[in-house]
Amino acid sequence: MATHEKFKGYFGTYTKEDSEGIYSFTLDPVNGKILDVEPAAALENPTYLTISDDNRFLYAVAKEGGTGGVAGFRILDSGKLSFINSELAQGASPCHVSVNEENNLLLSANYHKGSADSYLLNPETGNIESVLSSAVHDGSGPDERQEKAHTHYAGFTPDGNHSAVIDLGIDQLITYTLDNGQLIEKSVLHIAPGSGPRHLVFHPNNTIAYLMTEFSSEVLVLKYNSQEGSFEQLQAISTLPADFTDNNQGSAIHISSDGKYVYAANRGHDSIAIFKVDPESFQLDFVELTSTEGNWPRDFVLDPSEKFLIAANQNSSNVALYSRDTDTGRLTLLQSDVKVPDPVCVKFLNY
Repeated sequence: MATHEKFKGYFGTYTKEDSEGIYSFTLDPVNGKILDVEPAAALENPTYLTISDDNRFLYAVAKEGGTGGVAGFRILDSGKLSFINSELAQGASPCHVSVNEENNLLLSANYHKGSADSYLLNPETGNIESVLSSAVHDGSGPDERQEKAHTHYAGFTPDGNHSAVIDLGIDQLITYTLDNGQLIEKSVLHIAPGSGPRHLVFHPNNTIAYLMTEFSSEVLVLKYNSQEGSFEQLQAISTLPADFTDNNQGSAIHISSDGKYVYAANRGHDSIAIFKVDPESFQLDFVELTSTEGNWPRDFVLDPSEKFLIAANQNSSNVALYSRDTDTGRLTLLQSDVKVPDPVCVKFLNY
């Protein structure tokens, strides 16, 4: 990867206020600056994005009037997005989308419907062909926001054979076998009641995963059995200082590609917690907390070189850029005044 290369990325947003939809941006790694934030596609509430491995297509959560679903775009050389098509249904839109390596299957998680859905994609055109399967969850939890199922994440396991689906409302991580896109329940991990599990990342060794909880503000270290599609909890570690008692909601979680550091965001404390991964047990040791220089960090991302990190503060409509020490995992602020209206998700093209 050339050091002079500039990296292209996209912000997903809420369009309740000034936002027009999806925004593109450029990261200049030589000068350590975010540049050229501009509209890339008009879309209502594209709150989560995913990009195909070959960088040809971008898929987004989509809303249109009283319907919700997913929309597909072709990524142009200019960085603009060309609309392909959408697949919408009555009711609320999803909150999370992911695409497999073959770009023939898309998964979405619908918070309001408590469901996970699979879609057939045309890998050549990027067209969203049809809904293949829907798994609807049932139940509740002890927290007042757990009055029913609230599916928050639907991703692919590293082996590609399963979907890991997280439901915040019922405190469960449910593994589904993917049989020609059909979601068939395989295994369930019951997480501490009231913890509100939200998002998941896998370690590069493909046998360890790290799960972020929203209500208890913890990272759970999990062992993954690919044969059984099952998870086992090994550790729970807080993302907050011991003396912090105000409202906080955990949000995004990411891991460096060398598997040495895990990062988790706090909304309320408005910070990113940095953890070092033990090379033998893969459990976590706390390093430090870094302010996101804004209000309500909904998402963040490591750049393709992993020498930078971008945090998106939803309620203050600003984005912060940090340099990242790849040896210590620590972050140093470079920019905090980059304006993006109501940013909710940030993704880079694959390099």
